[in-house]
Amino acid sequence: MMEVLFVEYPKCSTCIKARKWLEGQGIAYRSRDIKEANPDKEELKEWHEKSGLDIKRFFNTSGALYKELQLKDKLPKMMLEEKYELLATDGMLVKRPIAVAGSLVLTGFKESEWESKLKA
Repeated sequence: MMEVLFVEYPKCSTCIKARKWLEGQGIAYRSRDIKEANPDKEELKEWHEKSGLDIKRFFNTSGALYKELQLKDKLPKMMLEEKYELLATDGMLVKRPIAVAGSLVLTGFKESEWESKLKA
């Protein structure tokens, strides 16, 4: 398994769990603080395309900024490019953690999903 790019917000409890899981599995990773180095539009587009996931899975739908901007109502009306641009404006809008390993992209931390995908 190649090194995983682990995009996280270090204070996020889910990110802490995911980091401990990676370490417990002996999976090599490179950490990136999403507040200091938010993914840009091109990275987000690449990850979204590789992931095969709905773009909504890249949004931190439980975050304060998501709610403040009323994105639940606005996202369905936005074009895909606009969604990439919006995600690139602030790391707090982006679902985390994100694990990127080659063509594999995982958003959020579900241990069973990470177990089956990252240990395969």
